[in-house]
Amino acid sequence: MFEKFTAGARDIVTSALDETRQRGDRRIGTEHLLLGLLHDPGSPAAQALGVDLAAARAGLHTLDREALASIGIDIEGITLPAIPGSPKRTPFTSGARSVFERAVKEATRTKSRRIAPEHFLLALLDCDAQDPAAELMRNLRIDPAAVRDRVGGPAQRHR
Repeated sequence: MFEKFTAGARDIVTSALDETRQRGDRRIGTEHLLLGLLHDPGSPAAQALGVDLAAARAGLHTLDREALASIGIDIEGITLPAIPGSPKRTPFTSGARSVFERAVKEATRTKSRRIAPEHFLLALLDCDAQDPAAELMRNLRIDPAAVRDRVGGPAQRHR
């Protein structure tokens, strides 16, 4: 499937892997793909979101802190140690795999031969409400319908 990705789409996945490792996470999730998309601030997909990488990272950190606080863990003032790189391949979460499937469908729908960052963005906008990327976008006050309009995807989706 990766052979059908444009260079920009491959960069999203590579950047998502970097974000996963920086955060010390064991699997690449939808939130990492969203951060990976924001690594190229000049891309139309990143610009359509209207947020930058630093804001998205901060928003994800806030969500992590709130989740831990809900179970009685306070991480204020704690510095995470560096996570050593692993020679093992980092797996994708089921949510991230679903984003790949939806990106392929978006490319097919638009009669594109290759999967581009915009297809990833449209696929991320369709994440379920409980998904980490959807939660992060909600936290960042990103309006999926407005983003779809800016990218050129259908404003109304029927699932």
